[in-house]
Amino acid sequence: MARAASPWDSLGFLLWHATLRWQRATAAALRPFALTHVQFVLLASTWWLGEQDDAPSQRQLAEHCGTDPMMTSQVVRTLETKGFVTREPDPTDSRVRRLCVTLAGRELAPRAIAVVEAADQAYFADVAAQPALRPLLTTLAVPRLVT
Repeated sequence: MARAASPWDSLGFLLWHATLRWQRATAAALRPFALTHVQFVLLASTWWLGEQDDAPSQRQLAEHCGTDPMMTSQVVRTLETKGFVTREPDPTDSRVRRLCVTLAGRELAPRAIAVVEAADQAYFADVAAQPALRPLLTTLAVPRLVT
């Protein structure tokens, strides 16, 4: 494979810069809530999963978000300290912690989600009308099964 004439000819380099710009926009949108992007993703996902079914375990949350289980545990502790979630022992397995969003977390999550979705709309405005964008991103985001 031939070497790219410029870093800007590299798909990986382009994706890196696109991701950096998107992360900066998201961080700016979340600043008024005093949430990092990871805290937001874990809080919003805990809220969403809890709305769909029973309170998720930390492992289920990590799997859903694609995050490292140890890092997930650390960030969940921070969210607990901030008063947005609680970690309750599972009634059937003492090794499992179930995550419950507190009243403060249930009030914050939908507001933060709306702000992040607005930031996403602004960021993707120039390309959102491209019909291939979502399928391409889905292809890149969803792990392929190895056969």
